[in-house]
Amino acid sequence: MSSISSTGGYILLASQVGGHPGVKTSEDGSILIKPALPVEVHFYQSVGSDPNLEPLRPFIPHFYGTLRLEGQVDPEQNVAGAIAVTKESAEAVNEAEKDIASEEKRARMEKTARETTSLETGIRLTGFQVYDLSKGVPINTPKSYGKSIKANDLPEGITRFFPLSNRSNPPVASEESADLSVAPHSEDTNVGTGLPADILLPILECLREDIAEIREALSQMHIRMVGGSLLVVYEADWDRAREGLKLLEDGDDEDEDEDEDEDEDDENVAKKPSPPYVVKLIDFAHTHFVPGKGPDEGVLLGVDTFLKLIDGRIEQVKALMNTKEST
Repeated sequence: MSSISSTGGYILLASQVGGHPGVKTSEDGSILIKPALPVEVHFYQSVGSDPNLEPLRPFIPHFYGTLRLEGQVDPEQNVAGAIAVTKESAEAVNEAEKDIASEEKRARMEKTARETTSLETGIRLTGFQVYDLSKGVPINTPKSYGKSIKANDLPEGITRFFPLSNRSNPPVASEESADLSVAPHSEDTNVGTGLPADILLPILECLREDIAEIREALSQMHIRMVGGSLLVVYEADWDRAREGLKLLEDGDDEDEDEDEDEDEDDENVAKKPSPPYVVKLIDFAHTHFVPGKGPDEGVLLGVDTFLKLIDGRIEQVKALMNTKEST
């Protein structure tokens, strides 16, 4: 899969900030293509077909199927939910996967967990980027940042990822910006990143609700998820973000309109507002089903930590809003 070239309609994902290199996307950006182990493919198929996993479905990327090296759809595994995977075959896949991670790799992963925030808090910031509207480019914070910080530095990382703009109007591309080599982390930054409080606060509050739903769903799953991730994407453009928030307020369900969208032309689809943020569970290369053994407490710890970090950022934004109102 990693050998698919851009001539086949797929290009390297320019915005990749974590994981193994080589993730590709369709030219219109609507589909991601990544190398996957059999366990990950099996998990995506199970999400589409197993009613016990239904609570997770809204928060798992849609699985379209697999590709062969030559770039053709594999007719045996082309649609999630169309494959009936028996318990016996699932157990066989799980057992095969256990041999892939060598003792050396396991020891390396455990060492990384001890030396970073993973062991204590259940999470590590694996990399992120925020968009600089004044320069028209993303500012990247590499995974080395997440490996270098301690648990008490995590709130600063969340502030970096959800910067608050002190501007009254959105920045434009002609304005000067600060050094792009380091992501901003101060509330007084004048660079072109960040949303105003009236946009950032409702996005954080809605995001928090979704993550709480993910936490509830995971608490019902008898799985072990090593190296799983929460992917969070939010709109940097002020006008689009406001339109997206209005969409949420109106209670529009994007899935209900999916069939209608297929009949619309590209121009109308492009003009249609989209949600101001997306949160998904990803990275299932080391996810195993463990019937009867309960939820993954380590995963729940990580999600609980993230919820606390979001709560902290919400309180920061509210405090800054109150300070501005009182001056």
